[in-house]
Amino acid sequence: MIAHIYTSYHPAAKSKSCEGIFGHTSEGDRADAEEADRRWLLTKDKSAAELPASKGKNRRSDRYPIVVPVKVKWLEPSGASVIEFAEAKVVNMHGALIGMRGRPSMGSVVELTSLISTKTASARVVTLRTSLKSEVLGVAVELLTPSGTFWGVTFRLKMATDDLLKLEKDIRSGGMDARVLREFRDAVHYVRKTAWALQELQERRAQQRDTATVRSLLTEERVRRATQLSKALASDLDSHEVTDGTTGAADLYRAIEGLYQRLTGLFKIRGSR
Repeated sequence: MIAHIYTSYHPAAKSKSCEGIFGHTSEGDRADAEEADRRWLLTKDKSAAELPASKGKNRRSDRYPIVVPVKVKWLEPSGASVIEFAEAKVVNMHGALIGMRGRPSMGSVVELTSLISTKTASARVVTLRTSLKSEVLGVAVELLTPSGTFWGVTFRLKMATDDLLKLEKDIRSGGMDARVLREFRDAVHYVRKTAWALQELQERRAQQRDTATVRSLLTEERVRRATQLSKALASDLDSHEVTDGTTGAADLYRAIEGLYQRLTGLFKIRGSR
């Protein structure tokens, strides 16, 4: 039996959660993150006795000010089941700060469902943030199993961006294989163009504009990338780095054979016109 259903989640949250996919973190976002970090350290009675004095000392992964709509389900001490639709406002691989009205017990396990990734996970209530009227403003939870995918694509992009920035510093030190560095550069270029095209596609759909040109750009980029990889593989074959014993070589052969037949048919049709 479900005793209560809170509805603190708004439909606009989904669009808000996608705002940071292609942009940079604003000053406002950083200020919100700092405020959320401060709140995260406050317990129900505003005592930090249960948490370390330094907020960064015990942190196991970086936190990001991303809004993720979630469904929170827990059991009251009476045994009654409670469901609340809320918003995670600051997230990381190990947990989140969730803005909600309900008050699950400290140390209890709740069931979280991300309305972005549709994944479900169990989490433990670490601390509560309350107002002067004892109303719960935020609940800090810790995922029982850390996850890099639970919070959705926006969170993964934030993590990837940070990793790339850290990697850039290491790359500047040099000492890397030139071919690996070239492959990395090509991969980043491909991701950048794909990200731009997807952003443009979203904007055109929102404005009810024609998307055909953007789709053709995506197709052209795939063709360019496939051509580039084919040339690289041809070089690997010549240098015997790829042999008939290489894992996936037989599947590659069949895929290219099928692609060759289709391209042959395409150009025969074009030549007969």
